[in-house]
Amino acid sequence: MMKNLGVVVLLWSVLQAGAWAEFEEGLVAANRGDYATALKEWQPLAEAGDADAQLLLGAMYDSGEGVLKNDIEAVKWYRLAADQGNAHAQFKLGRMYRNGEGVPKNDVEGVKWYRLAADQGYAEAQALLGVMYRTGEGVPKNTVEAVKWYRLAADQGNVNAQVLLGAMYDSGEGLPKSDAQALKWYRLAADQGSSDAQNNLGVMYTDGRGVIASKIIAYALYNLAAANPSNESKAPRNRDRIEPQLTPAQRATAQAISVKLQNSDDFLRTLDEAVQQTTGK
Repeated sequence: MMKNLGVVVLLWSVLQAGAWAEFEEGLVAANRGDYATALKEWQPLAEAGDADAQLLLGAMYDSGEGVLKNDIEAVKWYRLAADQGNAHAQFKLGRMYRNGEGVPKNDVEGVKWYRLAADQGYAEAQALLGVMYRTGEGVPKNTVEAVKWYRLAADQGNVNAQVLLGAMYDSGEGLPKSDAQALKWYRLAADQGSSDAQNNLGVMYTDGRGVIASKIIAYALYNLAAANPSNESKAPRNRDRIEPQLTPAQRATAQAISVKLQNSDDFLRTLDEAVQQTTGK
């Protein structure tokens, strides 16, 4: 089985583009972990100028699957595909420049390649272009422009963009502050499993912003977010801060809600039911 998610996503994109017949042997081989065969199938295609094969070869060197990890080689193949207008490769090349992997770190070049991919509708590039406008990396800081790119990506379902757009509404950066809009985007991201969004929803329930205040629901959301190792310790601190405000029975109720949310196949429905049961509204 292929272990690198980035490669899996790229391969699926190639399949969606209708290239199954040409890449079938390489795809089947890579999926069973036979990267040597995949490399054998894709290398001639890449050398012949096939942009999708170049992208996939770059991904192999980028991840170290089937070849020794080599950022310089990854950049080489990404650039060849990117120069042909491949949005996936443009995004990957932008990331290499932003992180200084295989090339000297250059935020201006990173923005250039992210923008080319973003202009083709590549959601992850749109989200990261928004980040760079928000922080002023490679471009003058511009929160209005950041919101524009976050929204384009969020409308496509990009979970990171949904969290970031919610945060802009939460703080009133680049657009009028709106608890209702912050709530909307946090809910959508939380429904996709974002621990940051779950934590931010917990803050809104703690403060009663855009929702009926409920320490029980807030604790349940913090507890859920804290169970996700990708969360940067905000949720555990928030949970611990409000824990003394709950009775043992309320904590037990909140913990039971966390379990339901964790196991639910409809996060938002389960959350709304829990809110109704605990607040009566």
